[in-house]
Amino acid sequence: MIFRMEADGLEWLFILLHQIVSWGASGAMVFGGVVPYIPQYRDIKRTQNAEGFSTYVCLVLLVANILRILFWFGRHFESPLLWQSIVMIFTMLLMLKLCTEVRVTNELNLKRRSFAAADSKDEEIKVPPRRSFLDFDLHYFWHWSKFTDYVQCVLTFTGVTGYITYLSLDSALFVETLGFLAVFTEAMLGVPQLYRNYQNRSTEGMSIKMVLMWTSGDTFKTVYFILNQAPFQFSICGLLQVLVDMAILLQVYLYTYYPQKPASHAAHPVSAKAL
Repeated sequence: MIFRMEADGLEWLFILLHQIVSWGASGAMVFGGVVPYIPQYRDIKRTQNAEGFSTYVCLVLLVANILRILFWFGRHFESPLLWQSIVMIFTMLLMLKLCTEVRVTNELNLKRRSFAAADSKDEEIKVPPRRSFLDFDLHYFWHWSKFTDYVQCVLTFTGVTGYITYLSLDSALFVETLGFLAVFTEAMLGVPQLYRNYQNRSTEGMSIKMVLMWTSGDTFKTVYFILNQAPFQFSICGLLQVLVDMAILLQVYLYTYYPQKPASHAAHPVSAKAL
């Protein structure tokens, strides 16, 4: 009798521990994806310089997570993955808001220096013109002057893709393709930063902590996908993400210990990074 009670107690304890681990893993999935952007956000806030961070990373994640949410309506997957997308969208909007405010402030300071140069009869500094989403100028896509322009773009994309998804939910091919596009887009998350580093032959201004957290988070996420038998698109594209993260870490090593001369077209007054 006592032995049976002890066995029941151990079984209950095992179930409790399993539940706690499950909750912890779910919480890590929901909020773990935004953790890598905390050091980058703090660096931008501290230095008032957003040129080391590519805002195309925000674009990739916004598109990927909007598509993932739409994919959920066609094929329900685990709730933590859905909540992860919602949290990530709000995080990327916060990153865009900060980057836009910093860039506009720096352009305003540049404009003041331009007026001072004009007053002293020196060569006038060229100030970038104000750009808007409603201008529909592809040359300045995702390089707008106000945060509200990015919000308008995101809402427009969400509305159009949401309407198309609503009309096509009965098509299994469409739903599976939508799921693949969602996770494949996310798998390309690091590509804008990878390309920007290559252009500038440097990783200066990029938060290495952010990339390290990308790598550890993507590894954890991929293992989570495999163990929880998530749709196959998630596992394949998770592996792609890990490979891209490792390529960026390789750039950090190469450009730190084997510095190269930056390309002439990437030169900027402050740094060689993209917006």
